[in-house]
Parts: sequence; C-alpha cells; structure tokens
Amino acid sequence: MRRLPVFAALFFSLPAQAVTIDWVPVGNPNNTADTPSTNCYAANCGSVDHAYSISKYEVTNAQYAEFLNAVGENGAIALALFNASMHNNPNGGIIQSGVSGSFTYTAFPGFENKPVNFVSFYDSLRFANWLHNGQGSGDTETGAYTLLGGTAIPSNGLTVTRNPGATVFLPSENEWYKAAYYSPGGVYFDYPAGTDSVIECAWLGSDTGNSANCSGASGALTIVGAYGQSESPYGTFDQGGNMSEWNEQIVFGSYRGLRGGDWFFDASSLAASNPYYDGPTHENDLIGFRVASLVPEPGPEWLGMTGVLSVLGLAASRRRRAN
Repeated sequence: MRRLPVFAALFFSLPAQAVTIDWVPVGNPNNTADTPSTNCYAANCGSVDHAYSISKYEVTNAQYAEFLNAVGENGAIALALFNASMHNNPNGGIIQSGVSGSFTYTAFPGFENKPVNFVSFYDSLRFANWLHNGQGSGDTETGAYTLLGGTAIPSNGLTVTRNPGATVFLPSENEWYKAAYYSPGGVYFDYPAGTDSVIECAWLGSDTGNSANCSGASGALTIVGAYGQSESPYGTFDQGGNMSEWNEQIVFGSYRGLRGGDWFFDASSLAASNPYYDGPTHENDLIGFRVASLVPEPGPEWLGMTGVLSVLGLAASRRRRAN
C-alpha cells in the first residue's frame, strides 16, 4: 500500500484515538499453501489471496483497558468484556477501580505492555469491531462482525464470520499462519522467527535469535516483543509463545482456532504443525489475541481514510488446561 504524506490528513477531521496499533504489512498475495495440509484446520493452509496488515504485537493490557473505559460499564460488565481474573489472578493485568455504576480500568503497573489475557473469542471480535468503528464510542456489536442478541454470548456466536468491507478484524487462521511462518522469499518455516530449528524456551535476557516465552522460560508472561531478535520474516513478535491467540477459524462446528503456543506449554506448541482450538467462551491466563487490517488502495473515496491511517502509523509501523 502506498504511504501518503502526512499532510494528506490535514483535509480531514482526525478522530480521537486512544489505541494505536503497530501494523506489519503482509504482501505476496496468492502465495502457495503449506504442506502438509494438516498444519491448518483451514483449507489452503497459509495461502492468502490479498495483501493485509497484522499487528506487530499481541493486544496489551493498556490497550484493552482503554477499550473497557471507552465502551463503559454496560459493555464491560453486561457483555462480560471484563473478567474478574484480569484483576485477581497473578497473571491478570487490569485493575478495576470504583464502585458499580462508575467502574474504571487501568493496567497494573509493569503489566501495561504485557498481553491481555482472560479474553474470550467474542471479546476479541468486539475489540476488533470497536477499532473498525473508530474507537471512542464505537459500537462493539456491528462493524467487522455482526453479533446478535446483545448478550455476552451472541445468539449467532457459533456461526459468526467476518463481514464484507471489514477494515480491522481478528485474523483468519491463514492470515495468522502466513504472518508467522511464511517468508516473502516463498518459503515456509517450521517455527516463527524464520527457523526450522526448534524454538528455544528461554528467559528474558537470553535471546539467542531463536527464543520465545514458552514452558521452561519465565513461567509467566513477558512484555510483548521482549525477544527482540525473534521476529517473524514479516516482522511480527510473539507469534510463538507468550499467549495463545484466537483466530476466526471454525473447528468441528462449535470451537474456534488458536495458534502460537504460550508461556505454559513447551516448544512443540509453537510449531506450524500444531493447530489447536477451544470453546469460544473459554478464558484463562494463556489466551490472548492480535488484530489484522485490510484497507483498499487509495482512490478518491478512500483518500481521507488512508490519510488518517497513515498518521496513526498503519503503513509504518486442544486443548487447554483449565483455570
């Protein structure tokens, strides 16, 4: 996507933006699929027919706290966007302050840039809708996804899919997989960080360039991007380890896809050959998410939106254990 000069945005009213996403462009549309096909639940494993962007990092506690404050108590409580374990669990990272009717949310000191956890699949869709709708008072139930019923578990939750025209969304399994394992040179790797060697589970400070936060490392979360030499070929971080991440894939009719392993499981869970899944309402300290974006090439009708996104840095920048 062509990057417009900053002055292009001067012709438009910039919305107040509380959350800025660092985006990584993923090009090479219509790349070949990876083999074996069992590496994915999705067809055409890793093949994506369009260019897109994906967030460089997992969504953080600070970003999610801004979301909770923006949607207000009706969203945070009525739609179960806030899980009490975010506040009470040692791996949770968000403080709920105040009394019922006037709750506010902030990240725990030192946890601001650690990935949010205790989020369901539906929480991740609502966060994406909020971004799609411009943040602020943006709707959580329509936009990139249409969620019906006005309840924490949408009445169409098992079948909901991305709407045409979505600009910010949860990645599909293939979009997630390509960003993690595919090289622009046309090669798939077995592990994130552009390697076929088993990822080393290592603690912060011993990043060998093939390291991740997985079992045997910290035994806890790390700040997103802590392993600075371990980016994927496209430039994402923590697609191996730290948090398992939701994706859109429907698995066996009632589950949703997860990928990437986490701090609790060993290095095998980070491999391309290890897709897994969970129920869409499941929340624990091992599951988070990242978002992706698709914005058309700028024409007259898209010039304003592209200018805004340029200023915001768009172009620049199984099975689980029980709680």
